[in-house]
Amino acid sequence: MTFLDTILDFIFPVNCVSCGKKGQDFCLSCLYESRTAERETNHWIYPVFDYRHPPIKKAIWLLKYKGKKRLAEIFGEVLYGKIMEELSELSMFENFREPILIPIPLSSKRQRERGFNQAELMCKKIKTLDKENIFTLETKILIKPKDTKHQAQIENRNERLKNLIGSFDINFPEKIQGRNIILIDDVTTTGATFAEAKKILKSHGAKKIIGFAVAH
Repeated sequence: MTFLDTILDFIFPVNCVSCGKKGQDFCLSCLYESRTAERETNHWIYPVFDYRHPPIKKAIWLLKYKGKKRLAEIFGEVLYGKIMEELSELSMFENFREPILIPIPLSSKRQRERGFNQAELMCKKIKTLDKENIFTLETKILIKPKDTKHQAQIENRNERLKNLIGSFDINFPEKIQGRNIILIDDVTTTGATFAEAKKILKSHGAKKIIGFAVAH
């Protein structure tokens, strides 16, 4: 924590989004008591929490729209645990080794408005926890040149898919050829965003692709 953070915490006290306990944005007891994701999703997508659980929904909203970036570090730590849990099986049975960690990108317009990409912040936290250097973090390979309507504003699954068609592109395709990839995002609902990202990565030679999200 920087000196500026300390001053800001004094002026604007930090409280848990769930229980209100002072000192943490989301205290560990509340975080790990949050409902886990149990709704059906694509077999290659691994969400951690149930988005319908109010504290999780509130925390993601605060991160994305109120700039509570420290929540990205908390969620990144949770995602790291989930990834390592799944990789222990994937590495053994599916030869899923030396994966590239890629955040789902925002369009340049959306990133300017928000000031950051929450998925990228979570990836950076995951990488800091990667003491064995299992992952390669790449934040410039998958890009989103096309600005699209917020997926949360579209209820119909087919319309969600149409909204994302052609919205992603690839830089440096040689870096992903024959490589395993882990995609990271905050929320997955129908899986449309992950699916469109997977499609463009596969078309440029990526090997196996899996996705992890904070909530579903």
